[in-house]
Amino acid sequence: MLLKKQTVWLLTMLSLIVVLSVYYVMQDPDETADVAMDQKEDKQLEEDAAVEGENDEVITEHVGDDAFEAMRLEINDERSKMKSDLTDQVASSELSTKEKMDVYDKIQNLQETAMKERLLEKMIIALGYEDALVRADGSKVRISVKTVEKEHDKAAANDIIRLVQDEIGDMQVGTVEFQAAAKQ
Repeated sequence: MLLKKQTVWLLTMLSLIVVLSVYYVMQDPDETADVAMDQKEDKQLEEDAAVEGENDEVITEHVGDDAFEAMRLEINDERSKMKSDLTDQVASSELSTKEKMDVYDKIQNLQETAMKERLLEKMIIALGYEDALVRADGSKVRISVKTVEKEHDKAAANDIIRLVQDEIGDMQVGTVEFQAAAKQ
């Protein structure tokens, strides 16, 4: 009798795995991402004129194609080192449980910040720019945008600032730098 119950249970679990596998294979992975991006774009289109800002700074300079990648690698290296140090602290037996939880929260915040930065970079590129680099340092966010246009105005910077503030919220946007893309 026990053997039959185990067999029925095993067959049930296997059939469940097969059904879920077929479901995930048949599902379009980009479908949910497209819906989220469409909602963000609709919200962006519905908003009124550019946000007024006296302290907004628009900077234009020429940058090579590898400059953003080098800066991304440097940021990733710094974050990896910080994460490794924090992980070592969590593994340490010298910290109390509360201190370990605080360190673990810092690790989670690092990961969330990196994820938000990548998302914002993709959203800024979707606005029609060549490339974007978002760097969140504590409470400030610095944005560098690579574009082929020579002239940049505060309206374009305000559009980017509004997009960043919608996504990040509690952090203040420091500067938006427009950098001319290298001609190919």
